[in-house]
Amino acid sequence: MGTPERLSEHVQLEIREPIAILTLDRPDKRNALDGGTVRALGAFFADPPSGVVAAVLTSSGEHFSAGLDLSELTTTTVIEGVVHSRGWHEQFDKVQLGTIPVVSVLRGAVIGGGLELAIATHIRVAEPSAYYALPEGSRGIFVGGGASMRLPRLIGVHRMADMMLTGRVIDASTGLDLGISQYLVEAGEGLVTAIQLAERIAENSPVTNYAVLQALPRIAEMGPQEGLFVESLMAAISQGSDEAKSLLEEFLSGRAAKVVASEVAR
Repeated sequence: MGTPERLSEHVQLEIREPIAILTLDRPDKRNALDGGTVRALGAFFADPPSGVVAAVLTSSGEHFSAGLDLSELTTTTVIEGVVHSRGWHEQFDKVQLGTIPVVSVLRGAVIGGGLELAIATHIRVAEPSAYYALPEGSRGIFVGGGASMRLPRLIGVHRMADMMLTGRVIDASTGLDLGISQYLVEAGEGLVTAIQLAERIAENSPVTNYAVLQALPRIAEMGPQEGLFVESLMAAISQGSDEAKSLLEEFLSGRAAKVVASEVAR
C-alpha cells in the first residue's frame, strides 16, 4: 500500500500498483470543484505514473461532489466564461479519453459539475446515498463541463432536459436503471467494489484496455460501415499482441477461468 500524497490542495493520491486511488478531499464544501482540482485531475490522467494501469476516483466525506465552486463565476466576463468551460472540457477529456480506465465511487451529492466529472469516468459504482441533479437552470446558468454532450448519450436528451428545467433529482436506484451508474452496491461498499473492479481491469491486455478507451467511443460516433471497418482493424491489432496470444493460450489449454453464471454482476 502506497503512502498518500497531494496532487493539489483538494486532491489526494495513493498508488497501489497497478492501480491509483484519487480522492476528492474538500468535504467541508461537499467536494465542490475548483480550477486547481480540475487541472490536477487532468494532469494526472494525461500522464499517469509508470506502473499504473487503472484508477479509482473517490471522495472524502459523505458526498462525491456538489459541483462547480460557483464563487469562480461571480465576476467572469462572457469570454472568460467560455474559456473556463473549455478548460473543463479539456481536463475531463483527459479522464475519458486517456490511457487508463477510471472507476468512480458515487455517494451523496453527484450534481452539476460533479455529475459531469462522474460521467467522464468509464465505470461508475454508486452507493444508495447517491443522487444526481443539474441545478444550473435555477441558478441562471447552463452546464459547462461536458454534460450536454455526455449525459444525453446515457439517459437521453429528454431526461436531461427534465433535470435542467424542473430541477428533478434522480436517486441511486433510478440512476442505475438509466445508466448513470453501472453498479449499485450496499452503503460503504463502493470503494472496495471499485478497487476490485480496477484490479480486474488491470489484468486485461493493455491493448484491449486502450482500444476500449480510444476506439470504442469513436466507433460509436461513426456510420455503421465505417465503424465496422475500424472494429476490424482494432480486432486485428489486439489479436496480434503478445498479451492476447498469451491469454488465448491460457484459455485454450484450460488454465483460464471460464465465464459462469456466478459472475453475473448486480
